[in-house]
Amino acid sequence: MTYTCIDIADALPILEDNAAIVDIRDPASYQTSHMTNAISLNNDNVQEFIDSTDQERPIIVCCYHGNSSKGAAEYLASQGFKQVYSLNGGFSQWSAMFPEQCEAGQA
Repeated sequence: MTYTCIDIADALPILEDNAAIVDIRDPASYQTSHMTNAISLNNDNVQEFIDSTDQERPIIVCCYHGNSSKGAAEYLASQGFKQVYSLNGGFSQWSAMFPEQCEAGQA
């Protein structure tokens, strides 16, 4: 299994297809602001996420700038997820382009 790097514009139709958004940034950054409906994913909850998420559901992995998300996307793809995407530009670019599609607080 593999993953695909996508640009912000390419993420929009995938999000409309009930994609799960996983944010792998540190918890403080996630609390400050994250993509609307994003799940904060870390070493403590990754197995629970894998066990409870339909492997057919598209997954978009978001980090700060689009680099760290590649490793997480590769890992999720290796766990059997069929449609895994790494978001180029990460949250910094997403929040600049779509500030209205961001929210603060806990998941």
